[in-house]
Amino acid sequence: MRRSYVRALGAIGLSAALIGAAGCQAEKDNTAGSSDCGGKIAMFGAYTGPNSGLAIPALKSAQLAVKQHNAANPDCKVTLQEFDTKGDPTEATPVANRVAGDASFLGVIGGGFSGESKATMAVYEAAEMVMLSPSATAIELTAGGNEVFHRVVGNDAVQGAAAAVYLRDVVQAKKVFVINDGTTYGAGITDELTESLGALAGGTDQVQEKQVNFAATISKIKAAEPDAIAYGGYTNEAAPLVKQMREAGITTPFLGLDGIYDPSFPKGAGASAEGAIITCLCLPSEKAGGTYAADFEAEYGAPPGPFGAEGFDAANVLIEGLAEGNTTR
Repeated sequence: MRRSYVRALGAIGLSAALIGAAGCQAEKDNTAGSSDCGGKIAMFGAYTGPNSGLAIPALKSAQLAVKQHNAANPDCKVTLQEFDTKGDPTEATPVANRVAGDASFLGVIGGGFSGESKATMAVYEAAEMVMLSPSATAIELTAGGNEVFHRVVGNDAVQGAAAAVYLRDVVQAKKVFVINDGTTYGAGITDELTESLGALAGGTDQVQEKQVNFAATISKIKAAEPDAIAYGGYTNEAAPLVKQMREAGITTPFLGLDGIYDPSFPKGAGASAEGAIITCLCLPSEKAGGTYAADFEAEYGAPPGPFGAEGFDAANVLIEGLAEGNTTR
C-alpha cells in the first residue's frame, strides 16, 4: 500500500469532496487513456529560485504518484505537467490563465505558496478547475468562499497557536519579538502567532523580500530585549537575518515557522542555524503510512523533503477522482 496519511481523511469527507470537484474536460490526446478514465493535471510552484527547497519535494512526490498509478493502470493514464512560478504571484497568474484556457487540464495541484495561490484562485474558480495545495496555509485562502480551492494541510491559525504554546511552555519565553517578511504567508501567520501569544508578544518588525541588510531589525531586537524571536517568512531572508543576528551577538532562541523548513536555511545561515527551532504543519516522511518514503528514496536516491508527503497525497486525491471517471470540469 503506497498511500500516505491524508488518505485516511477520506473518512471525514476530504477525499470525497475533492474527487467530486475533480472532474474536467475529456482529455483528447493519447496520453490520457480512455475517454472515461484518466486525464491531465497541472502543478505549479517554486521549482527554481531561492525558496525552491520547499516546493520540489512535493513536485517529485506528485510525479511518483502519477508514475505508480500509470504502471498499475495502463489503460487509465494520468499526465502531470509542472509549471515553474518561482513562488511569485506575478508569474503564477499568466500560468493560471494558460492552464485554465487549456481544456485538456482537468485539475491543478498548487500553489505551493499562499501568495501565488491567492493570486490565481479566481482564475481557476472561473474555469471550474479544482485546486489542491500541498502547502499553502494562509487562512484567507479558504475563508473567502472560493469553491475550487482545497488543501491537504492545516492553516496558519493552527500553526500559530501551536508555536505560541511551544514558546510559552517549552522555551519559557516571557517576551517574544515577532518578525515577518511582508508576504501573504509571512504576514498572515505572524498575525495568528501574535494573537495567540497575547501579552507575550513584545516587539515586531517587517522585513522585505530580497532584503540583504538587517541592521535596523537587529537594532529593534536589541532594544526590545526579548526572550525569544519568532519569524514568519521564507528562507531567502531568514538565513541572512539569523546569520547577522548571531554575528551581532544576539543569542536569543530563534523560532521559524514552516516557510523556513527548507534545506537552504541551514545552508545559508551556516553555523548560525544551530539551535534554531522550526515548526511545520507537514508530516515527517518517516511518519507517512504505507511505502511512500521507501518508494521515494528508491526512485530519487534520497529521502523525501518538506511537504513531500503532502504532494504525494494531493496527487493521489486527484488521480483517484480521474480514475473513477470524473473527466469533465
